[in-house]
This record gives sequence, C-alpha cells and structure tokens, in this order.
Amino acid sequence: MSYYFQFQMFGINFHKYFEIEKKIYTFAHPYWGKLCLIVNEKSVNTLSYKTVSANKATANKEWVVVDAEGQPLGRLASKVAKILRGKHKTNFTPHADCGDNVIVLNAGKITLSGNKWADKTYIWHTGYPGGQKSMTALELQKKDSLKVLEKSVKGMIPKTKLGNQLFKNLYLYEGTEHKHEAQQPKVININEFK
Repeated sequence: MSYYFQFQMFGINFHKYFEIEKKIYTFAHPYWGKLCLIVNEKSVNTLSYKTVSANKATANKEWVVVDAEGQPLGRLASKVAKILRGKHKTNFTPHADCGDNVIVLNAGKITLSGNKWADKTYIWHTGYPGGQKSMTALELQKKDSLKVLEKSVKGMIPKTKLGNQLFKNLYLYEGTEHKHEAQQPKVININEFK
C-alpha cells in the first residue's frame, strides 16, 4: 500500500511516498547525517486523481436562454462565448465541444457606451487593389441588427474547426420568440452569471 508523508525539519517541508508499512523511518542526509523520524501516515488512493476529459458522449450539453435587451455588447458577448465554450463547467476540455447551446433573445437591442455607435468601425477587404471597406456599428445594425452581436461573439471563440462548430450552437433572435421550445431551454440571468 502507498503512504504519503509530510513533515518539517529545520524549516524545510519534506513530502515523500513510501511503499512500506512501518511508522519509524530512517533518512540519511549529506549535511544532517542520519535522522530517525516518527511521522503521521495518510493512505493515498491514487485512482482518485484521474483527470476526466469530456467528449461527445460524456459532455452534458444543455440549452439556455439569454435576454440581451439593454445589455452592454462586450460583457454580454464574453459571457455568451464562455457558455458556448463550456468554461463554466467542471469537466471543461479544451479540445472538445462541451459547451451549451445558447439562445439569445432581443439580440438587436444591445447597448454600446459612449459614442461607440458612431466611432466603432468594422473593416474588411474585398481582395482587390484598393478594396478596403469599412462600416460603423450603427450602419451595421441598420443593415442587420443581429450582426453586431454575432461578430462580437465570433471574435471571442477559437479561430479553428472547433470554433466553427461552437459557433453553430449560438441562436440569435430579434424578438422574444424562438423555435426551440422542444429542447426545454432554461432561462438564465446573464447579470448573475460569472
């Protein structure tokens, strides 16, 4: 049986595993010579320290509903990305899709502080010479009100195949109605989510 011992001598902590069952142990140290110590023993079950990784079969994926009305864009997007990624779960696994499916209602009613509706710009390039284009946040919201939150969340998840798979678990809706009642999603208050 394995035993784990911890003791202190001369201000130094010693930690050691032993495979013997006596309670008196003799140590030889180059500076302090031979030491004879009686230590408290504690049984260690080495099987209890296995790391559990989630996979497709063991990931407990749930459906959650979030109301975005009046929420600041960045704070909402970071919390939604955390739920999509599964970082709030104890069995979080970086290489697996273990996050929840997120339904965001009133996604077009997010807020931006200060003068960001006019100052924040989205820049892209067509690929042709002189093809750089830009659009302000207000123009993007008028064109498609869901795109502002969609772009923000997409920027906060990995830029990999896993990230593309995670992004498919996000469902944005303009109003308060959605078509996922069959999944029995639970409503969460995003302000209380950490």
